[in-house]
Amino acid sequence: MAPSLVSAKLTLSYPIYASDFDPQNSVFLLVGGGGGEGRTGVGNKITLIDTSRKQTISAAVDVDLSRDEDSVTSLAVASSTPSSLIAFAGINSSEKDQNAGKNKHFRSFRLEYPPSKGSDEKVGSDGSAQGYKGQTAPLGRASLFKPSAASKKETYQRITRLSRPCKINGGQLGAIATGLAPEGEIVLFDARTNGPMGPWVEARISIGKGEAADIDIIGLNDTEDVPPGSFTVAYCSDYVVHAFKLTLKQKTPPEPQYAYSEGHPDLSSQSTARPKFRSLRFLTPNLLVVLQNRPNRQGADLLLLELSPHLQGRILRRQRLHSGINSATALSITHLPSSGTPLSSQHVIAVAGQDTSISIFTLEHPSKPPFKSLELRLHILLKSVHPSQITSLSFSSLNPLREPQQSTPLQYVKLASTSIANTVVVHTFPLRPYPSPSTKSPGQRYVLTPPGRSESAQLAISIIMAFVAIALGVLSLQTYSEIKGLAPDYLGAKNWVSQHVQDYIAPPFVLGKDSSTAGIPTVIPSDFSSSAATAISTFTDQASSSSHSLKDRATSTLSDIKDAVTDSPEDAKEAVASALDAASAAASELSVASAAYSATASSTISSATPSVFSAASSTVSSASSIISATASHQYNHIQGLLSRHHNHRRHETPDPQFPIPHMIIHHDEETGGLQAGFHREGAAKAGKRFEELSKKEKEIWKDR
Repeated sequence: MAPSLVSAKLTLSYPIYASDFDPQNSVFLLVGGGGGEGRTGVGNKITLIDTSRKQTISAAVDVDLSRDEDSVTSLAVASSTPSSLIAFAGINSSEKDQNAGKNKHFRSFRLEYPPSKGSDEKVGSDGSAQGYKGQTAPLGRASLFKPSAASKKETYQRITRLSRPCKINGGQLGAIATGLAPEGEIVLFDARTNGPMGPWVEARISIGKGEAADIDIIGLNDTEDVPPGSFTVAYCSDYVVHAFKLTLKQKTPPEPQYAYSEGHPDLSSQSTARPKFRSLRFLTPNLLVVLQNRPNRQGADLLLLELSPHLQGRILRRQRLHSGINSATALSITHLPSSGTPLSSQHVIAVAGQDTSISIFTLEHPSKPPFKSLELRLHILLKSVHPSQITSLSFSSLNPLREPQQSTPLQYVKLASTSIANTVVVHTFPLRPYPSPSTKSPGQRYVLTPPGRSESAQLAISIIMAFVAIALGVLSLQTYSEIKGLAPDYLGAKNWVSQHVQDYIAPPFVLGKDSSTAGIPTVIPSDFSSSAATAISTFTDQASSSSHSLKDRATSTLSDIKDAVTDSPEDAKEAVASALDAASAAASELSVASAAYSATASSTISSATPSVFSAASSTVSSASSIISATASHQYNHIQGLLSRHHNHRRHETPDPQFPIPHMIIHHDEETGGLQAGFHREGAAKAGKRFEELSKKEKEIWKDR
């Protein structure tokens, strides 16, 4: 299980506008800001923060700056030794000096690190050196921008960027850019030649009426066969990205190339506003990540811009940030190094929004062009990181790591964010070896998020899985509906779904006895397979008994009629009436019983499943209809005979063996329902005998 994300927060005494980690020592973070000139109570400072502990961070060194000058607007750590670091900062001189044309905006400082915990210096519980005031020294101040001809001097050093030192010859290129200048300007300098009069200026780039929104520099010596001290520089204004190559000490000035620009809106568009570039960073010498704000504060996008050998750019990927961001305020990236030369690399990208959230992305990409496979993923969204607007983001640097082994300790990358609310927050992200050291694969590296499938493959798999999920859902719904009796048997689910599953989906119900209904079968839940036979047998026996009872009563009644009419004609009327009552009572008894069967079964079966209700209701209805019809026919036949005998004083002996067919009720194993009917042989006999009696009756009446 991956370690959880931890963070630490520190509140200083001044608003913070800039930050940077020591590139050689990720323990120390440098921040700067202040209240500016003439603001009583809020000083201007540069603070070195110790981030060695994940849960707590502390101020190690404070550099108090003059309150008669402007605050720190930008800064960068140039180099460091085991005991100190050198930093460049943008700090305007006093307003008086600016109006006199003496704005020494470029400053450099040396800050000594606090004593370590193993030294003789006392260390507090938070890890800071108690009583240590910090050994700092200003190294120089210079004016690198061209003097402004404007009546109101507002130009300041808005951007300070440095490249990482080259491994071959240690060359390092720096760049600064103006803010609020009548004409924008970028100054490129050799960061190794700092002195009291400032660094050696390599080139100046005039931007005209616009300003550089951001600048970034990447060295080429480590990746390409180029002269020593070669760099690629990219900068963006509001609407255009420019790029050019520069070699230290070159005699000809660089010529910025038009790399990319967003097109103008169509003439038919309701708005003429265009998206604006906010920031950019090099991922590789041929790949840039660009932060862009949509017009009218409608959101922000990350663009992946590929540069050709001629520095012509094309967009490879556009990723919109989450909907809570109306505009983005800061961007930072870091490269996760490897122990060899793997085919792919991973960068971590952080974007701050105006809603004080920070979006952390991982970008998996080929180490060299062409960049056909790009995996840009949102790793985590950090919400409400600061109480007010985020002003800067800075990742700690990771030097090339040794090849991971089984005992390799966890590696971490830190992200620092600052705000105008005086707060500093440092998040610590755990890294993991990839591939795992147990695989012993060459070219291992550390990643924040393990690489996955390519986006096209992932999209195809997602579509297939969506169709499979829909098909399974439809199949499951149809199977469920068939078992419940809600849909026709297109799939034949009852034939291949186990009985246990069917019983769970549609609990079976069988006919049983309930003392409250005086022997009339009711519906109770039970194990159908074990009790169905008994219930069906009981129902069949009851129906058969009723049929025999009617038959016996009819036979007895007709016999009594015969004896009474033959032996005592005087009593014929009374016997006929008695027989008629008995036959009527027999038929009524069976009709009432049949109706009771139907009513009770229908009311109790209605709470069962639709399939059981349908089968049982049909069975009871059929049984009731057949029993009632049989009783009615026998009653009518007897009544007709008695009536004719009474009126004509003649007796035609009825057939005492008039067959009443026996009802058969059984369980259908295929459909799971109940079926009712009469035995075919008995029904045939009954029909044949009825025809014979009818024919005989007609002949008698014809003779009479």
